[in-house]
Amino acid sequence: MKIAFIGLGNMGGPMARNLATAGHEVTGFDLAAPAPEGVRAAASAAQAATGAEVVVTMLPNGAILRQVAQEIVPAMTAGAVLCDCSTVDVESARAVAAEAEAAGLGALDAPVSGGVGGAAAGTLTFMVGGSDAAFATVQPLFEIMGQKAVHCGGPGAGQAAKICNNMILGVTMIATCEAFALADKLGLDRQKMFDVVSTSSGYSWSMNAYCPAPGVGPTSPADNGYKPGFAAELMLKDLRLSQQAAEDADADTPMGQLAATLYETFVEAEGGRGRDFSAMLPRFETRGRG
Repeated sequence: MKIAFIGLGNMGGPMARNLATAGHEVTGFDLAAPAPEGVRAAASAAQAATGAEVVVTMLPNGAILRQVAQEIVPAMTAGAVLCDCSTVDVESARAVAAEAEAAGLGALDAPVSGGVGGAAAGTLTFMVGGSDAAFATVQPLFEIMGQKAVHCGGPGAGQAAKICNNMILGVTMIATCEAFALADKLGLDRQKMFDVVSTSSGYSWSMNAYCPAPGVGPTSPADNGYKPGFAAELMLKDLRLSQQAAEDADADTPMGQLAATLYETFVEAEGGRGRDFSAMLPRFETRGRG
C-alpha cells in the first residue's frame, strides 16, 4: 500500500518505520524530524500525500491538524483515507473529518495509547472514530503499528474515548500517589501497601502496571528516576482536552478538573515538565496538609 506519514517525531517516526519494514511504500514529511530508515522524505506534506492510498498524521494539537488538513486534503486522491493518530480536541477531529469527506475522502480519528515504547514495538492501541469503510481500509495498518484497534463509532468517537480514558488515568494516578504518601507517613511499608492494594478493591492500572513507587511492582519510570514514560505535560494536555470537551458537552467532571489543576501546577510551577506523570509521588511526599 502507498502510505504518506505526516509527523515523524517520537511517536510518528517509529510508526512510519514499522509500516515501511512491513513492506509498504511510505513517504514521510516533518518540519524538523528526519525520515526514519525505509521512509522516503518528501519536500512538503502535500507532496507526501499526493497519490497516497492512506495518509497518516501524528501532530501536536488540533490547530496544527486543521492547518495540515487544509494543505493535504486538496492533494489527496478521491477514495483515499486520512487517518489522524494525533490526540486533539473532539471538535477539530470532527471538522477535519467533515472536510475530508466533502472532498470524497475517508476519514478516521485514531488516537493511540502505549507511548513511545508502544510505537517502537508496534504494540499501540488505537481508538478509532469514522466510517466502517475507512476503518476496514486502514485496519491492516493498525495491525502492523499496534496490538489492538477498537472502532468506537463515528467521527470524533476515537478522540472521545482517548480523553475519557486518560481522564481516568490522571485521576487514578494522583490518588495512587496520594495513598503512597499517606502510607509513608503512617509508617506502612510500600511493598506491603502494594501487596494489599494490588489484590484488593484499590486495584488500578496506575498501581498494578505503572506503580509510581520505585522498587515496587513491575518496572516503571519510577525505577528510572521518573524519566518518561508518559510525560506530565502530555497528561496535562489530555486533561485539558477532557475539560474542554466537558465544557462543550455540559458534563460535570469535578475530579477531572481537579486533576487538570494539579498537573498544571506540577508542570508549570513545580518542575514537573519533562518528568513522568507518575512523579506526582515525590511531589506529595514533601507536602503536608497546609
